[in-house]
Amino acid sequence: MTSIGRRVVLFIAAGIAGAGCHGDGVATDYRRPSSLERGAVACVDPVAADVGGGVLRRGGNAVDAAVATALALAVTWPAAGNLGGGGFLLLHRASGEDVFLDFRETAPAGATETMYLDDAGRIDDHRASDGALAVGVPGSVRGLDEARRRYGTMPWRELVAPACALARDGFIVRRSLARSLANARDRLAAFPDSAAVYLHADGTPPREGDTLRLPSLASTLDTLARDGADAFYRGPLASAIVLATRRAGGCLSETDLDAYAPNWRVPVRGTYRGFHVVGAPLPSSGGTVLLETLNLLEGFDLRTWGRDDARTVHTMVEAMRLAYRDRARWLGDPDRGAAPPFDLTSKRHAEELRRGIRLDRATPSLDIAEGFDVVFEPEESHETTHLTVCDASGNVVSLTTTLNDSFGSAFVAGDTGVLLNNEMSDFDLKPGFTSTRGPIGTPPNRIAPGKRMLSSMAPTLVFGTDGREVVLALGSPGGRTIPNTVIEVIVNVVDFEMTPREAVDHGRFHHQWLPDRIVLEPHYLDEATREQLRGRGHVLRDGDGPQGDVHALARVGGRLVGVADSRIDGATAAP
Repeated sequence: MTSIGRRVVLFIAAGIAGAGCHGDGVATDYRRPSSLERGAVACVDPVAADVGGGVLRRGGNAVDAAVATALALAVTWPAAGNLGGGGFLLLHRASGEDVFLDFRETAPAGATETMYLDDAGRIDDHRASDGALAVGVPGSVRGLDEARRRYGTMPWRELVAPACALARDGFIVRRSLARSLANARDRLAAFPDSAAVYLHADGTPPREGDTLRLPSLASTLDTLARDGADAFYRGPLASAIVLATRRAGGCLSETDLDAYAPNWRVPVRGTYRGFHVVGAPLPSSGGTVLLETLNLLEGFDLRTWGRDDARTVHTMVEAMRLAYRDRARWLGDPDRGAAPPFDLTSKRHAEELRRGIRLDRATPSLDIAEGFDVVFEPEESHETTHLTVCDASGNVVSLTTTLNDSFGSAFVAGDTGVLLNNEMSDFDLKPGFTSTRGPIGTPPNRIAPGKRMLSSMAPTLVFGTDGREVVLALGSPGGRTIPNTVIEVIVNVVDFEMTPREAVDHGRFHHQWLPDRIVLEPHYLDEATREQLRGRGHVLRDGDGPQGDVHALARVGGRLVGVADSRIDGATAAP
C-alpha cells in the first residue's frame, strides 16, 4: 500500500464519526467517533438506522439490515424512503464478489414520448412532476425482496415488521422531517389522500415533536409481511394502487406492476491514484460520470494547489463539464440500446479529453455541444436517500433509493398509504429538445414503454490499493448533483488526506454542463477565490441549501466505523 493509502486507512479508522443511536436505543453524540465491531448502519434517520442495527444484533447480515432500514425509511423519511419508488443496491460480499441490483422504475406501457407536452408543444413541468401521470412503475418492494432472496438470511416478514410497527404505533417527528413536510405542504394538500396521511385536518403539517402515525401504510406493510413482496405487484393491493392512479389521470396498469422485474447487473470499475473504485452501471449514470471525472482529475496535481484553491475548483469543474456532456449525449437504459461507441470510463478517453482543459480559462459549455441542437432559454429538488451497511463478516451494502422529487409525485394511492414516485420526469420530456436551461433531448433517454429512465444515483465502494478491502462505502441524494458529491468526498480523502468527517463536512459545488454555471453551497469559498474563478470565465451561483447528504461506512483493521452528514441529522447504529 502506498504512503497515501496507509494514511487514508489511518484517517478512516480515526475520523469517521458515528451519528445516531446504537442498536440498544441509547442516544449517542452524532459527531463522536464510534467503534462498531459487529457491524454498522448509516442513514438519514436514527430510528431507521436503529432498525438496521437491531437486525444485525439478531444475526442478520448486511443485506438483511439494508432491506429493513430501507423499509423503515419508507415510514420515517417519506420525502425519499419509499415503497412506491426505486433504487440501486451495490453489494460487496465477504467472498470478494461485487454485485449490483437495479430496481429502477420503468415507464408504464401506456407512456408516450409526448405525454408531457401541452397543446403548444411546450413541456408541462407540473404534469411531469405532480400527480398520477408522473408515476413510473415502482421497483422498491420487489427489488428489496430480490436482494434478500439472493443474499439475505432472514425471513421477509421479520424485515418488514419493524416498519409496520413504526407506521402503526407512530414515531416522533424530527426537525428534518418537520421541515420537509412543511416544504411539501402545498403539493400534498393538492391530493386528498395525501393530505389525509401527512397533514392535520386543518391542513397544517406535523411539527417537530409531534407523533406521526400512518395507519393506512401500516395496513399495506402488514399485507406485505403476511403475503410477501409480490402482494404489491398482483392481487388486491396492486389493484387498489392502479385504481387510484387511473382515477387521477395516470396510466399505470396492473399488467405494468405484474411484469416489473429488477435486474442484476455488472458494476463499473476503475482506479483513482491507485485506489479501486466500484460504482453503479447503467441505467444509472452515476458510476460512469464518477469514473470519467476521476480519470480526468488523475492528470492534475490537485494536492499541490490545495482543496479550496481556484485552480483546484476550476480543474474539477472542467472535468465535471466534460463528463456530464458525455452523460447527456450517450447514456440511458442499456436494455434499450443506450451505449456509447467507446468506453467513457477508460483512461485513454480521459487522456484525450484532458488535452482540451485549459488551466487559465473555462471552456464554454456550448463549445463542446457537438451532436446537440441547443436552444437558448432563460433559466428558471430532487430527493433521494442513501444508506450504507457493514456486517461483522465483511459484507458491505451501499444502497440509494428515491421517489425522485421530495415526496415524489406527492400522490398517495387511495387508502394504501403508498406515496408514489414522479420518476417519469427523469426522462427527456421533449424529443430532440436540448436547452441552455438543462433539459436534454437525445434519443438514449426518451420515453418508451417499459424503459428505465436515466438516473444519477451513485452508490459507491472504494477499495484500498490492494483492491481487496473496502475502505469507504458511500452515496448521497441530490439528483444530478449526486456523482459530484461523491467525487468530492473521494477527492477530499485521497488527494487532501482529510479525515472522512472532514471530507463529508467540507463545502461542495456542482457543474453539470448545462446550465453553464457553478452552483456553490452557500458561504462556500471566499470572495477572492470566487473572483479568480469569475476571471477564468466561470459563472457562479449560490445554491438554495446544502448539496446532498453523504452517509458512509468503512472497515479498517477489523473495526467498523461510520459517518453521517452533519448537513442533516442523520445517524449510525450498531448491534
